[in-house]
Amino acid sequence: MTSALTRYLARMTDNQQQEQQERVRDLIKDTRIAMLTSIAPDGQLMSKPMATQDTDFDGDVYFIAERHSEKVRNITANPRVNVAYAGRSSWVSLSGRAEVLDDPARLAELWNSFTDAWLEGGPDNPENVLVRVRADGAEYWDSPGSKVTQVANLVKSKLTGRRFEGDNEAVDLG
Repeated sequence: MTSALTRYLARMTDNQQQEQQERVRDLIKDTRIAMLTSIAPDGQLMSKPMATQDTDFDGDVYFIAERHSEKVRNITANPRVNVAYAGRSSWVSLSGRAEVLDDPARLAELWNSFTDAWLEGGPDNPENVLVRVRADGAEYWDSPGSKVTQVANLVKSKLTGRRFEGDNEAVDLG
């Protein structure tokens, strides 16, 4: 009986983990710009706005950067990064490791007019590279409902002295 219960709980945990991963994907898929934080050689945290290139979040997030940029140098020296998304009513923080990829086919596949506005030479320019972040974990905060609902909940919180309730979860993606 105990092993059957253990297997049931393990399946339940896997299902819950999958639901949380899907929730993270849903929260970031419509948020185009993220802040990519890398670690400079002197240990200082450096954050740069980046356009997310792949919205089918499966634990990996792709960006396009210039090969000789500060962020690429930082990632090459220390791959630990954080990617932060801020939507209209939600926030997601991904922690993981980044790597610089020379993958011309994937770069061409992900290249778009938005990228073209920021980087020169298109996907054929050898200066343009992919940055893949493999997320180990995520944490999200979500305030469901419209702006009117959020404001009403904030006012209710102030009047009652009770904390505003939203949705906050830490998610293991590794």
